Amino acid sequence: MAVDATVAPTTARRSLGEVLGVVFGPVGQLLAFIVGSAASLSLIVVVLALILSPAQPDMMQRVLIILPQVIIDGLVRGFLFATIALGYTMVYGVLEFINFAHGEIFMIGGVVGATVSFLLVSAGTLESVPPLVFVLLVILVAMAFCGILAVTVERIAYRPLRNAPRLVPLISAIGMSLILQDLARLVMTSTPLGFNARYQTPNFGQPIQLFTMEVGERSVPVILIPRDLIFIVAATIMLVVLNYVVNATKLGKAIRATAQDMPTASLMGIDVNRIIALTFLIGGALGGAAGALFGLRIGTVNPYMGLIPGLKAFTAAVLGGIGNITGAMVGGVVLGFLEAFVAAYLSIFTAGNFSGAAYADVAAFSILILLLIFRPSGLLGEATTQKV
Repeated sequence: MAVDATVAPTTARRSLGEVLGVVFGPVGQLLAFIVGSAASLSLIVVVLALILSPAQPDMMQRVLIILPQVIIDGLVRGFLFATIALGYTMVYGVLEFINFAHGEIFMIGGVVGATVSFLLVSAGTLESVPPLVFVLLVILVAMAFCGILAVTVERIAYRPLRNAPRLVPLISAIGMSLILQDLARLVMTSTPLGFNARYQTPNFGQPIQLFTMEVGERSVPVILIPRDLIFIVAATIMLVVLNYVVNATKLGKAIRATAQDMPTASLMGIDVNRIIALTFLIGGALGGAAGALFGLRIGTVNPYMGLIPGLKAFTAAVLGGIGNITGAMVGGVVLGFLEAFVAAYLSIFTAGNFSGAAYADVAAFSILILLLIFRPSGLLGEATTQKV
């Protein structure tokens, strides 16, 4: 006991360096996977272009011309999947069940953003709102609404079933998913929003030219659309803040303790119900922000837009290591790059016989299956044993 007394004061408070390491260490891992995924897939398509060049002399030029834009598209897709996947992985880490209603939380975030946009248009103030203020407004409103909605779903549909067999809350989650879809459809079709709601925004300005790449005799400008830049920056900020909350605060310590051993955490004075509700609040807020940003990027939202991104985000969470926050980020980025490269290059390499956009999901999920065959716990997951 004397040893514990002397150690406690030195471990109770972390130094600034330790906090920065805990917060930005996972960001470094994410950056490494971004660079590694982009470089590996770029090398693969260049090698394939070299192999096919004798039959199609312009193959290499066609591949290189679109390569930078494909990387940017993959990065945006990856951050979308990562932001949604965080909600799945946080809930699984604490309760060890899959919240399949999370895709609909994402969808409702997009609907909330479109509603804010519609109200601003109706008031005639949309064009006078600075773009940055508009983005902050829709993100904050979507986060608040979806966070509260996620807590409500947990209280109504999950908490009464917490001690039931695992299949029961899973079925409840699927039921909540369908309920939220139909509620959103009812609200949208009975209001001026309509089934496919337009997501109007202020003018974000012209595309940003990053650099010019020389390919043969052509100069190819590499551009970044402001909406994509906003998505990447906002998603990065949210991921860093979440890392800080989970790894460097008392709330994060309570969340990790609850995830590790719920009964013991309760005995140590942690309000388990409150921590689980806060976990749903954080996950729902992130899903809502992702939905608002996604709608802002594509320009329209509908009640069923959460299904496919939700499934892909769940897949990203499994790929990275379900229950691992950094793994969710990494899995999202890897899946985003896989999809972007397949969508862009499959048609080129098959001489138009297969549409890349149509087969992107098939190819990406086939590669995912192969990865999980050799690493079932995911890229950053660890093999675990059942607690008894």
